[in-house]
Amino acid sequence: MRFHPVFQNMPVTVFETMSGLARTHSAINLGQGFPDAPGPEDLRRAAAEAVIHGSNQYAPSRGLPELQAAVVEHYGRLQGVPLTPEGVLITSGATEAIAASVLAVVQPGDEVVVFEPVYDAYVPLIERAGGVVVRVRLSPPEWRITEGLLAGIAGPKTRALMFNNPLNPAGRAFDAEEVATVARFCVRHDLIAISDEVWEHVIFDGRTHRSLLAEPGMAERTLKIGSAGKMFGLTGWKIGFVCGAPEVVDPVAKAHQFLTFATAPNLQSAVAQGLAWPADRFTAMRAELQQSRDRLASGLAAQGFITTASEGTYFLCVDLRASGIDLDDEKVCRRLVTEFGIAAIPVSAFMTGADRPTGIIRLCFAKADAVLDKAILRLGRARDAMGG
Repeated sequence: MRFHPVFQNMPVTVFETMSGLARTHSAINLGQGFPDAPGPEDLRRAAAEAVIHGSNQYAPSRGLPELQAAVVEHYGRLQGVPLTPEGVLITSGATEAIAASVLAVVQPGDEVVVFEPVYDAYVPLIERAGGVVVRVRLSPPEWRITEGLLAGIAGPKTRALMFNNPLNPAGRAFDAEEVATVARFCVRHDLIAISDEVWEHVIFDGRTHRSLLAEPGMAERTLKIGSAGKMFGLTGWKIGFVCGAPEVVDPVAKAHQFLTFATAPNLQSAVAQGLAWPADRFTAMRAELQQSRDRLASGLAAQGFITTASEGTYFLCVDLRASGIDLDDEKVCRRLVTEFGIAAIPVSAFMTGADRPTGIIRLCFAKADAVLDKAILRLGRARDAMGG
């Protein structure tokens, strides 16, 4: 074998597969998670101005000082998370932040706990670093984390835990007790936590995000990851943050310098301005997305679909069995895109094992009203045809 088996044997991701089918069949793409809207105009103008009037050479590897300071101020003001600029690393997107964190933490043979359904980048990154993935299965429709679920999971080789809150693809925003449960588990077993909190501003129904970094005993063991792309609906900008105690972030910064080294300075300058927004601008963005979530949910209900709770992220999940469709989610998604012009994602793609749930599909609601309305009608026709 000439190439690393993790990547040589890896199938095409479900996102690439479904987006490719969406293009082929001119389908409405509710599979991949990106908004239709272009993003806040003031930030786009700020980025454009910075290209013309600012530096276009390498930024400092750890990020522009103005953005590091803005991250510290933002999280301190809105989440009560105490940081210093030395504990903030700017990366080229949250996936790069995750990759650098994994490379800094995981050595060959180390076990890393993940929760299923699991964001698809985690497993190959852990395995490429030589780690062993330990999966904790969450069960639909509640997707709850409990003490009992974690009992007996950690052993002498367990080194780290990856936590995604809110959880993609399930749309779950874990409550205070669940976050505390994860924190106690990490402290009890002396684990490093890589806490993927990219959806922290995309939460609904008056919820407040609770960072794992703020839990007792977690400041010295947590790498908190954020995403400007998710905060501002600018997914193509690829600006990520790694935050924590300086001594925990330092090894990640050393890994980062050999991945992307630095990130576009004009985008960093614009993001620094966005982080200084008053809280009500973030509230307004959440309210707009919540309206889109509710529009899709009510439209699907009128068509006879049963959905699970979407507490955060851009995603709403449909329970196929409860909706009267006795087919597995992968087959349903392929039929949806090829026969009915709707691209969706099978949630089973984020899980493993023959006993994994195979009756849930994920839909992205960060779309224009007209797009959602057309998708609802097509999904209703699909339900009738598939036995609903």
